[in-house]
Amino acid sequence: MESNKKRGSFTGSLGFVLAAAGSAVGLGNLWRFPYLAAKDGGGLFLVIYLVLALTFGFALMTAEVAMGRNTQKSPVMAFTTVAGKKWSFVGWGATIVPAIILPYYAVIGGWVCKYAFTYVTGHGRNAVDAEGGYFYKVIGLTADGSIDWIPVLWFFIFLFATFVIVYFGVENGIEKASKILMPALLILIIFIAGYSTFVKDPVSGRTAMDGLKIYLVPNFSGLTVTKFLSIVLDAMSQLFYSLSLAMGIMITYGSYMKKDSSMPKSINQIEIFDTGIAILAGFIMIPTVFCFLGTEGLSKAGPSLMFIALPQVFNGMGTFGLVVGALFFVLVIFAALTSCVSIMEAVTSTIMDRFNLTRQKAVVITFASALVLGFIVCLGYNKWLFSATFANVAGGQILDIFDWVTNSFLMPIVAIFTCIVVGYVWGTDKALGEVQLNGEKFPRRKLFVVMTKYVSPVLLVVILLNSFGIFG
Repeated sequence: MESNKKRGSFTGSLGFVLAAAGSAVGLGNLWRFPYLAAKDGGGLFLVIYLVLALTFGFALMTAEVAMGRNTQKSPVMAFTTVAGKKWSFVGWGATIVPAIILPYYAVIGGWVCKYAFTYVTGHGRNAVDAEGGYFYKVIGLTADGSIDWIPVLWFFIFLFATFVIVYFGVENGIEKASKILMPALLILIIFIAGYSTFVKDPVSGRTAMDGLKIYLVPNFSGLTVTKFLSIVLDAMSQLFYSLSLAMGIMITYGSYMKKDSSMPKSINQIEIFDTGIAILAGFIMIPTVFCFLGTEGLSKAGPSLMFIALPQVFNGMGTFGLVVGALFFVLVIFAALTSCVSIMEAVTSTIMDRFNLTRQKAVVITFASALVLGFIVCLGYNKWLFSATFANVAGGQILDIFDWVTNSFLMPIVAIFTCIVVGYVWGTDKALGEVQLNGEKFPRRKLFVVMTKYVSPVLLVVILLNSFGIFG
């Protein structure tokens, strides 16, 4: 078994908060959150999201961080320690999730790097293609099925950058990188959000302020019970994935948290960081996209919003829009990199603990496996291109399958069992003892117990059923 010294630890609360917030703030905040907010009634979605962040998300994060710091171990050994060997399968599930996510997340990170390179080198107008032609080139989609090595190269660059940070350890790698990347990310997103809210389209006459109203003012028109439940499910799913829950990450980062750090204060800060940046991302996306592309532009989701709609928006801003575009994609690189680091660390930490290996050997194994699987994901857009339809996925490729298996299937299951372990096996009293280890006040103590033991498991079952299209 690894000693704490060998595993490493954060130097203090700030290091933990920035690293954990960096994990939470990722691609989901920057492209999925704004799209859902626009689709689900703007301000109404925001209110529901905030309520769930303070209840559902808070309880799950607290449970995972408490287990991590209490055991000072990675997911598999953490569950074994608090609940016995028969519950170790939950830890393995929490390890398999990031092991599958890592390669395809790095592939998407490679796409972002390619777009950033295009804008930074002054060729941003090349990315403007309403039909998505440039995006298809970036992902390596070929008509004849031949392998395009450019996406593979960018995927490798992004994955290697992640590898280097994790290789140098908790304090010298993850913490130092987070202390640079997170403040830079915050400055960039505040600047771009501030600038974006004052642009105007000279052709249509629409202003970003018009889009801001759509984003912030609740829209109750056509609201039914079914529609309201759909919005709640969207907000709940977004929050679940946004906070890096059921991926072993918060358990792992919690295990690096020093005993004298205030856990309630740190968790509050992570919530503020994650939710704040997600809301600021909406300030960038929704007002500008509406301004230049109208409501049709806001209907785009995922890759279409970031890689196809936004380049059109930056182009519509004129010359300075190309500068904004460059800054934006650099911002996304920072967000994606901090998240990818946490994903790789969750896998690396488990390998270190379970097989008693050094960090260097464990991270090389993690890197090599992700390299192979990521290459397979890249081939999914050319050599091994196919279209799969299952559950609530239509026309999916290899990346979509990986994403559904982890985000829609495994993560809810892992989270359900985490609630069972913390709520009934280990016990909420022991979890609360860890949270209040230094005598800290914990105002949401009763809320944590109720959510962990009763409410969260039910909500998670609903999320799992919804992933199979049962509710829509």
